[in-house]
Amino acid sequence: MNNSINGQQFRAWFPGVFICSAILVVITSSAGVSAQTKSVDTASVDRLYRLGPEDELEISVWKEEDLNKIVVVRPDGAISFPLVGEIQVSGKSVSQVQTEIRKKIRSYIPEAVVTVSVSKVAGYRIYILGKVKNPGEYVLGSYVDVMQALTLADGLTPYASENDIKIFRHQENGKIVIDFDYSKVTKGRDLNQNITLISGDIVVVP
Repeated sequence: MNNSINGQQFRAWFPGVFICSAILVVITSSAGVSAQTKSVDTASVDRLYRLGPEDELEISVWKEEDLNKIVVVRPDGAISFPLVGEIQVSGKSVSQVQTEIRKKIRSYIPEAVVTVSVSKVAGYRIYILGKVKNPGEYVLGSYVDVMQALTLADGLTPYASENDIKIFRHQENGKIVIDFDYSKVTKGRDLNQNITLISGDIVVVP
């Protein structure tokens, strides 16, 4: 059974990240919508980004050609790397993963210099459906809030129900539904409901 919770609770759990830098956006066609590509810049993955399944990492160890590899985060959130073995990376930042790999490798190569970068962002996906101009799946390189997501979808259609937008979210203990009133937010009211979306969120505009 779905549970409704207010935006104030989610504001505490998921602080808003307002990022205006270039972001990687790949729109996969959905419900007959043509696939499009917007501003693409993998270098824009910021320090707050948390890795997820299908992200592609480039890992290199200075002066160790055999340890320069590109790996893909598996569905279970882990990767495999020589001298390191299995390592969980999902939910971690790039710098955290880099530090962890460096510590493990230095048991074998004391002066190892490790570099980790994201060569392909695919782990942060949101879905925008219903009465927006460009519904579909969005793969992003930076976190967005609800208003930013709706902007990516080129806004609402004239017949959209502005005060009845829903965000569907999967959690370990089940699904939850979050209400969003677009008309209030655009008037500067109840701004705490403009929560940061997490990977897998579905924004539905009736």
